[in-house]
Amino acid sequence: MHTVRSWAMGMGLPAWLAVASGAAQTPPMQPDIPAAFTVPTGDWDYVRREVMVPMRDGVKLHTVIVIPKGAQGAPIILTRTPYNASKRAERFVSPHMLAALPMGDEVFVPEGYIRVFQDVRGKYGSEGDYVMTRPLRGPLNDTAADHSTDAYDTIDWLVKNVPESNGRVGMIGSSYEGFTVLMALVNPHPALKAAVPMSPMVDGWKGDDWFHNGAFRQTNFDYIYGQTTARGEGKEIARGVYDDFQLFLASGSAGDFAHRFGIDTLPFFNKVAEHPAYDQFWSAQALDQILAAQPLRTPTMYVTSIWDQEDMYGGIHTYEAMEPKDSGHDLNFLALGPWRHSGVNYDGTTLGPLKFEGNTALQFRREVMQPFLDEHLKDGAPKADTPAAFVFETGTNVWRRLARWPLSCEAGCDSTPQHLYLEPGFGLGFGAPARNAAAFDEYVSDPAKPVPYIPRPVHLQDTPAWQRWLVTDQRSVADRTDVLTYLSEVLTAPLHIGGAPVVNLFASTSGTDSDWVVKLIDVYPEEMPSDPPLGGYQLAVGMDIFRGRYRESLVHPSPIPPGKVERYRFALPHVNHVFLPGHRIMVQIQSSWFPLYDRNPQTYVANIFFARAGDYRKATQRVFHTGGASSFIDLPVVGKR
Repeated sequence: MHTVRSWAMGMGLPAWLAVASGAAQTPPMQPDIPAAFTVPTGDWDYVRREVMVPMRDGVKLHTVIVIPKGAQGAPIILTRTPYNASKRAERFVSPHMLAALPMGDEVFVPEGYIRVFQDVRGKYGSEGDYVMTRPLRGPLNDTAADHSTDAYDTIDWLVKNVPESNGRVGMIGSSYEGFTVLMALVNPHPALKAAVPMSPMVDGWKGDDWFHNGAFRQTNFDYIYGQTTARGEGKEIARGVYDDFQLFLASGSAGDFAHRFGIDTLPFFNKVAEHPAYDQFWSAQALDQILAAQPLRTPTMYVTSIWDQEDMYGGIHTYEAMEPKDSGHDLNFLALGPWRHSGVNYDGTTLGPLKFEGNTALQFRREVMQPFLDEHLKDGAPKADTPAAFVFETGTNVWRRLARWPLSCEAGCDSTPQHLYLEPGFGLGFGAPARNAAAFDEYVSDPAKPVPYIPRPVHLQDTPAWQRWLVTDQRSVADRTDVLTYLSEVLTAPLHIGGAPVVNLFASTSGTDSDWVVKLIDVYPEEMPSDPPLGGYQLAVGMDIFRGRYRESLVHPSPIPPGKVERYRFALPHVNHVFLPGHRIMVQIQSSWFPLYDRNPQTYVANIFFARAGDYRKATQRVFHTGGASSFIDLPVVGKR
């Protein structure tokens, strides 16, 4: 006759029932953390695998594979990341694949995609050495591997070792992950059938993360510290100060700040500081130039954000570099949305004070990106109606499906650029100022009192403030004596610009070096009944900085002759914007943008990273607007469609 205990154990009943039935109890001092714990996943709608994928040099990369249960012949989407593949594949702890994957992946799940995340070499679970944005094999990389080879080897392994797949792989990723997508396009694996680089890092000196036209972005200190102080999650800078404006000002130069917090012991900071000019260290890594020398093989959609506070430059410039190679108009595509950096992957209904009709990010992902990926990755999928350029038109706030980008160019487009002149008396107009008008406006730029890029206090670790700073109301600085503000008459008709405004600034300085910040701004009517806080709002449409020492050569800087009128020509980010009737156009000019960018001492030194306290001096800045020195912005004005 069976006892209760033997019957319970024999029937495989739960331990608690066995105990209740008189089974042997768990010893009080048995360790409460078991050697292994297996999560029951019988009712999950996906399978998660974590594997180490071997590369050609023997290094193994940690890879997370998320597969819909019962999948057969499913396409793969791969993201290669320095931001922890395990967490990237687990937004929420959930038995449902839709909740587990990131918000930007929500369109993939119903379509049955296999999703893969991989730690790049040297980060989190992957073996090997980490090198920030590891260059391609060649003069800057004497090893056997780079992100191109790692992507190739990963894709090769996936199509051979994931039996649920159909052998087709697409790559997607934003920012650094967008950079790894572009690297995979260099000698791509044959199974790579589609690519969607979003806000990719492309040229770290000209206009992406590290510099803008030679001016160093001090927000990178936190990124470098967090990314390179540990293989996994990095450290935070122990500031001891809330207002970063005060912290950076008191610290001195960018090099002084780095030394204060030990950042100068990190190799990547030293690589940056040792290459302040656009030498081979930067130009040999510029992916738009590298890919322009490659055949165009893989259908690619470059996704860029209009108000990208980090990587506005890269996506559009790589798209433009590849466009001449797309003779069949079926491989090279552009999307330009009204988002912050990487905003395409999140909610796109608002940005700061701006409100849009619906979720613009989801609209793009669902209506354009998903059909594009389906066409190239899914067996038997219909051809997608993918426009050459899917571009949001700000001001009117509508999507446009365009046959080309930019809308305004020198030949074969709707119109040619028009000069918007700075006028005496702080006006703006499309006619050149009279020759007998006042020659210039001037201001004193004092490095001890730099112009803040957002109202103080500035806390660079305030993520929401950082994400929306490009749409900050520029009234906060418009009345400063070290900011020149030019304003047009009230517009009586819409003015549409589509492309990159180009600054042509004629200016002099009493110093021997100078930064020039130029902002193109849409000024709202003083009263906005439908949205009162926007009354009089000064919305930046495009703005950027140029370090004066590079006016003649990006590679070989030179002092500025004091008092000599020089021409500074540089492009602002691409825009697709309509200045509406009742609005005005504004241009602001200043010589600091702090602490976003390091201060120019306004005295020429060999390397601004290591400027000393005595190098920082006031300078009188003059902006000219008459005769052959008439400052203007080339506006890419679009004619009637």
